[in-house]
Parts: sequence; C-alpha cells; structure tokens
Amino acid sequence: MTYRWSGWTLTVREIRKLCHTGRQVALISTDYQSGIGLLAATLFARWSQENFFKYAREHFALDRLADYQTEQIPDTARVVNPARRTLDGQVRSLTSKLSRRLAQFGALNLNETIDPVKVDAFVAKKAAAHDEIEHLQDELKTLKEQRKETPSHLDIKDLPEENRFRRLSTHSKQLLDTLKMIAYRAETAMANVLAPLLARPDEARSLLRAIYTTEADLLPDAQAGTLTVRLHHMAHGVSDRAVRKLCDELNSTETVFPRSNLRLILQLGTSQNP
Repeated sequence: MTYRWSGWTLTVREIRKLCHTGRQVALISTDYQSGIGLLAATLFARWSQENFFKYAREHFALDRLADYQTEQIPDTARVVNPARRTLDGQVRSLTSKLSRRLAQFGALNLNETIDPVKVDAFVAKKAAAHDEIEHLQDELKTLKEQRKETPSHLDIKDLPEENRFRRLSTHSKQLLDTLKMIAYRAETAMANVLAPLLARPDEARSLLRAIYTTEADLLPDAQAGTLTVRLHHMAHGVSDRAVRKLCDELNSTETVFPRSNLRLILQLGTSQNP
C-alpha cells in the first residue's frame, strides 16, 4: 500500500486480523520483513500501552509535575537544531504560498472581448504573476539548499548560548511514575476480580474509583492484631455483591498494614455477606 502527499511517497504493509465477530482490524506497519504473527502481537501490545497512558493521564495524573527543579542536560545529548526548525517552518510557509500563487496563475483567464486595452492589462497581470512565481521558486530553492546544509540535530554543547536550556528534574518524577504504574497494575488485578460479577465488565474500573472515594471506618484492634476497614455501601446491590467478593479476595492475602503488626480486614457495611 502506497500513500502520497505533498510530493512524498510512503509504502507501508497492511495486515488484517479477522475477529470472531467477523470484524476486520487493519494493522499498518513499515516493517516489511517480520512475520505477520509477530507484527500483529507487537501492534496490539502497543495499543495496550497507549490505553495505559490514556487512562493514567486521566486518573493517575501521569503528566503532573512532581516538582519545579531543573537539572543540566549532558553535553552529548542530541537535540533538535533550532536553525533547522526555523528553516523547516520557512520552507513550509513558502511552499504553501507558492501553491496558492500557482493556483491563482492557472485560474487567470481573459473572459472578456478581445480589446487591445483589456488584453494589455491581462498580459501585464499575467506577467507580474509569473514574475512573482519565479521569485518565490528561486527563494524556495535557496531555502531548501540552506536546509540541506543545516544538520537536523546537534549535541547540546554545540547549541548557541542563547538557545541552550535546562530540563526538569527527573528523579522525583521517576519515583512517582513507578508508584503510579504499580498502583495501575494493582487496580488492574482488582478490576479482573470485579469484571465477571458486573453486568458490564468495562465498568469495573469505574466501580473501583467509586470505592476509592467512598467513606470508610477504620477500626483497629491491637488485642486481635487486626485493622478493619469498613466500607460504606455502594449505590446498587450488584455493586455491593461485587465489592464483597473483592474484599474476600483481598482478605485472603492476609496483608499486614505497613509499619504495624495489624492484619488488614476489608469489610462492606456491618455484615459480611447478604
């Protein structure tokens, strides 16, 4: 399969997966050698990653700044050359302008009667448009030659002093992002427990988010060595049954609350089962 736009040509490989429902999923790749099974698995895995980032941005504040500290960028780090970026913008702008002038030039027609005065005016207008197009073409050619001679990337140490910059500190964010990914995996495990118990399995994460924000009573019992977390009832009976099942699953792990010897017991309402 070949795509063409703005003078560029890109040939890609299309693989189709036939689902059990009869629906076909098109997979597009520029890898022309790998087997279709490997490509399909890789692309579907990529979709899973994109779903994670979409959900994490919405509900785990993945893009939120951890702090406002900055740090030096290593001198050998490769960055986009600002001069090349400027030339790219100028080339795109001039190409667009030239395309409009060419379209206007092609649309110039003499639709009136053959009159020497009108013909002379039309020819002068046509000549002026032609001269402008030639000037734009020469200017575009010069810009493209300059762009060709300008590297697209530079080492940070080779940037002009006024274009150098620092980056946001990554240490705190990497730690927080790791914790968020662990939280996401834990939520995924809980969602897998809830999904079979709900009429719509895709609502499992919504129910979990409701649990996170619901009120709860904390009942420590030092003598029994337990910490009971008593959740308040959900809005629907179906949700209550699913949450009780989740509580049973989590209680079976016999997790001890951090920095204590109290075993966690999760409970919905005052009774264990309906």
